[in-house]
Amino acid sequence: MNKSTHFTGQPIFSQLINLIPKDLVSSLASQHQSDRYCKKFSTWHHLTTMLFACLGGCTSLREVAIGMRALEGKLQSSGIHYFPARSTFSDANAKRSADVFEAIYFKLKSYCEQLLPDSLQTSKVFLIDSTVISLFQEIFKNSGSSKADGRRKGGLKVHVVLGELSFSPHIVNITDGACNDITFMSKVILPAGSTVIMDRGYRFYKQYNLWTQQSIRWVTRLREPCHRHTVKIFPVSEPDKQSGIYSDELIQIGFPQKKTEQVQCRLIRFWDRNRKREFEFLTNDLISEPTLIAALYKKRWAVELLFKRLKQNMPLQYFLGDNQNAIRIQIWCALIADLLINTLKKQVNRPWAFSTIVSIIRLHLFNYVHLIAFLNNPEKSRIQNPTSSQIKIHFSG
Repeated sequence: MNKSTHFTGQPIFSQLINLIPKDLVSSLASQHQSDRYCKKFSTWHHLTTMLFACLGGCTSLREVAIGMRALEGKLQSSGIHYFPARSTFSDANAKRSADVFEAIYFKLKSYCEQLLPDSLQTSKVFLIDSTVISLFQEIFKNSGSSKADGRRKGGLKVHVVLGELSFSPHIVNITDGACNDITFMSKVILPAGSTVIMDRGYRFYKQYNLWTQQSIRWVTRLREPCHRHTVKIFPVSEPDKQSGIYSDELIQIGFPQKKTEQVQCRLIRFWDRNRKREFEFLTNDLISEPTLIAALYKKRWAVELLFKRLKQNMPLQYFLGDNQNAIRIQIWCALIADLLINTLKKQVNRPWAFSTIVSIIRLHLFNYVHLIAFLNNPEKSRIQNPTSSQIKIHFSG
């Protein structure tokens, strides 16, 4: 039989699944009692089935169930010994709590970060944002008005806190699409000395003051309408002007007439020459150079790339269930799949794009190719033909 130079004894799917310690899943399943009243389709089988759907790009229950049965022999090496019927899979998505998959994600995140060579690098810069995922039914309440026929599309919102040096979210919260972003801010618990960067949708003056009291620096953008008055004007140096800073002020925001929360902060106006537009940054940092504040806010783009990566490479346009629990499970499993691929990507010496690695995995999910070796040296991939001494000819009769 012809073999590639990157031949290995396990398909790519098994190589990814083996990154998950099975005892970790068993421990969390016991803790959450997620295998109670379950005879065969355990939490481990449920997780691997969902990862099969994510990595294979499956968009329906039937596609997952039939696809796994067709690959029964190759799935044995992944520790999968039970292949659910479509109804069994659907019932598990509806009844097994999504909380156990949430716990698996965070435990696995800590485990994978310890395996990486740069895991000792620490940063206290955190990025906050949210993204909306549209649904065809109003399973989660979406914002906006109904259509002319009275029908409404559903939508859910995924709120995340992403560390500056991390590729996976530090905090995740899944809510209705109609949920205001500021409700998530009170759930963000960070150590003193941290820096929080967020867009202007997170306007919550009480939380701003609370973070200041906790010695947490925050950076955001000014959102209109906003009542403010200038307390002090700081001088802008010539190098800062050359960098695009043209105004630096100490201001107070809030409506004193309404006796609402008021915040004393810093307003920095920055002109982006490349995009030909003005940015107005707010921060409670009254010491750092204004160019540093502008550079800090630019880091927020990393969380936008996270959302783009998930939506483009994971099957989040179609959900394998018409209830909130099934949708939550699929989102947590998409985050787990993203975590596994990023962990593998960190072990590869070449700067492959995430989408390219996903495409290679999807095309060769059950080929016996050593994925890391192939990604490090794809040019050395050759087919080794058997030698004449290895070829045996059998004659019948």
